[in-house]
Amino acid sequence: MAETATAMIAAGNTQAIDRHKLGLMLGAFIGGWHVVWSVLVLVEWAQAVINFLFWLHFIAPPYQVGSFVLWRAAVLIGFTAAIGYCAGWIIGTVWNQVHRS
Repeated sequence: MAETATAMIAAGNTQAIDRHKLGLMLGAFIGGWHVVWSVLVLVEWAQAVINFLFWLHFIAPPYQVGSFVLWRAAVLIGFTAAIGYCAGWIIGTVWNQVHRS
């Protein structure tokens, strides 16, 4: 029978995380999320999406989405991907320090 994650941690059976791979994965996810947002802005669907999301949360939409600017989209994607990489690297480092054997 497979052990649960909690039982494995309690027994000290945790593996080290490759902080570089975690950083790449988190950076790709967050950067990719912003690629999707930039495409929504490009095809002029972003305002409808954000209005819907605010409506779901019972909030009157206070923001107006601006027009698409290529260099700004590139900076947004690159910056958020870099922040995601750094966050993943830090999380991996902390995980490995906490779960040393």
